[in-house]
Amino acid sequence: MRAAEQRAKGAQAHVDGRRVRGDQSRRAVLEVAMDLASLEGLEGLSIGRLAAAVGASKSGVGALFGSKEALQLSTVAAARELFTRRVIDASRGAPRGLRRLCTLVKLWFDYSKGRAFPGGCFFQSTAVEFDARPGAVRDALAQALDDWDDYLTQSVQMAIDSGELPGLDDARQLAFEIDAVFNESNNRSLLTGSDAPYERALAAIEARLAGLGADREILVLLA
Repeated sequence: MRAAEQRAKGAQAHVDGRRVRGDQSRRAVLEVAMDLASLEGLEGLSIGRLAAAVGASKSGVGALFGSKEALQLSTVAAARELFTRRVIDASRGAPRGLRRLCTLVKLWFDYSKGRAFPGGCFFQSTAVEFDARPGAVRDALAQALDDWDDYLTQSVQMAIDSGELPGLDDARQLAFEIDAVFNESNNRSLLTGSDAPYERALAAIEARLAGLGADREILVLLA
């Protein structure tokens, strides 16, 4: 929680409770909003709750977002930007194919294991709240998850097309399996406070890829 507390102090320094100091203030407050949402859910994220967390007035924080829904949507967008930067963009330095797929998966696990958000994966934590509740927030979460699923599927497909997964012909099925294993490890780690679920999940993914004909020398990237 130390990082989250530091972010809250930083946000407090940018919002004086009476007026807004532009984009810098908004970014600082959104960092705290993402932490809160990952721990307490998006539904509990309100102007008042966020103001209390950063030590500012409701009017100061309210001027940044305008409404609770706008705050929730801004928080989802900020979390998506962070995930893209930490996982997707960071993986693009690896060669296309199996190496990039393994790098992408490892960075994804590191994002959760390293607690980019104190509540683990932001989208895993918040999507459950809105899966049966129509509206703009649900749509934003669903779009983020759909886009990620498409990107992961495309990454698997590139490994198939490069001939590095000769035993696989359904990229979306493998992407679904990897996602399911990730979600279980994220949840188990949060519940137990242990990193062991991540290690088991990566071992399971490595074994699945090896069974599909992947080069074991490349699979060490998952370690």
